[in-house]
Amino acid sequence: MDGCQGPGGVDLNVPNVARMYDYYLGGKDNYAADRALADQVLRVAPQTPALAQENRAFLQRAVRHLAGPAGIGQFVDIGAGLPTLENTHEVAQRTAPGAHVVYVDNDPVVLAHGRALLQGAAGTRVIQGDLRRPDEILGSPELTGLIDLARPVAILLVSVLHCVRDEEDPWKIVAWLRDTMAPGSHLVISHITAADHAENAEAGADVYRRASTDMTLRTHSAIRRFFDGFELLEPGLVRLTEWRPPEGVTPRQDLPTWFFCGVGRKT
Repeated sequence: MDGCQGPGGVDLNVPNVARMYDYYLGGKDNYAADRALADQVLRVAPQTPALAQENRAFLQRAVRHLAGPAGIGQFVDIGAGLPTLENTHEVAQRTAPGAHVVYVDNDPVVLAHGRALLQGAAGTRVIQGDLRRPDEILGSPELTGLIDLARPVAILLVSVLHCVRDEEDPWKIVAWLRDTMAPGSHLVISHITAADHAENAEAGADVYRRASTDMTLRTHSAIRRFFDGFELLEPGLVRLTEWRPPEGVTPRQDLPTWFFCGVGRKT
């Protein structure tokens, strides 16, 4: 996909993080500017596509657990990005038919593609919203028409909190979400870090900052703070490959620790 303007007059000459992620996943919803900047990331962090795949696999395992043993039938995926195979609603509704899913994003291209793809999909909506304004997301009639916040819900913040700067206080944002969620609700997070090969991780993040968003690498303890007030499910806050891998599958050990992930339950 190439051209000068995208949906809503979006300037496609400006690289976009969601479309770069789509490129890493082997998708087709990306443009020349996205691929050019993504290739710069790959020069300093060639493991990025593999980590993107592992991040996606973590999301799917977490949703499968929540829709199954945890008994969650409502999902709000904030910063959902471009639609790709095995989206949240596909995994959730395969596990729990009738599950409701709301995708939230603030990018016009993401919204246009998501709405086109999911038009007519039962129990699923795509709405505009910015994580920095959580009250507008959870107060949206589009969301509350499908999600009953008086009942347990899963809120997914997968690969999005690192786009919020420290001075914007992402911990306060997550605490507001926690206080709004009903008991029994769950929080799913994955977040970039620089636990090893820090120089390469920082170089990759610096390239991302030339795109459409900020990129803040945080420590394990800083990411763990997002789960304050939640019971962190086993195995805790771990590397992507270590969160409940499929039975019989040995987690990959060859990837750098550039993500931590976890799932928490509000008691």
